[in-house]
Amino acid sequence: VQLQASGGGSVQAGGSLRLSCAASGRTFSIYGMGWFRRAPGKEREFIAAITRGGGRISYAYADSVKGRFTISRDSAKNTIDLQMNSLKPEDTAVYYCAADPYSRVVPSTTPTAYNYWGQGTQVTVSS
Repeated sequence: VQLQASGGGSVQAGGSLRLSCAASGRTFSIYGMGWFRRAPGKEREFIAAITRGGGRISYAYADSVKGRFTISRDSAKNTIDLQMNSLKPEDTAVYYCAADPYSRVVPSTTPTAYNYWGQGTQVTVSS
């Protein structure tokens, strides 16, 4: 599975950006997909994820982005998007998309659950 992230850029605080991640290869093996980010000098941080398991689709968001970020998935196109609104300077980071090959009732928020990673895209929010 290969993941290609796009859509990063620079925006002023309060603005919006939309990130996209396209999966290719053995996409039938993907159950969950998510977004993580890493700010300079900080650990990789879970942002949002979507997964299918137990006959349903479920979502998870970090508290820091709830109400501002929305993850969506187009299974036919094997893409996920992350709509980011009301951006803050503390959202500045490199954002990574990731894919989880296991069926789960709720999305995993731990990086080790994700076997496949995109290359990262920079998001910079200025005050």
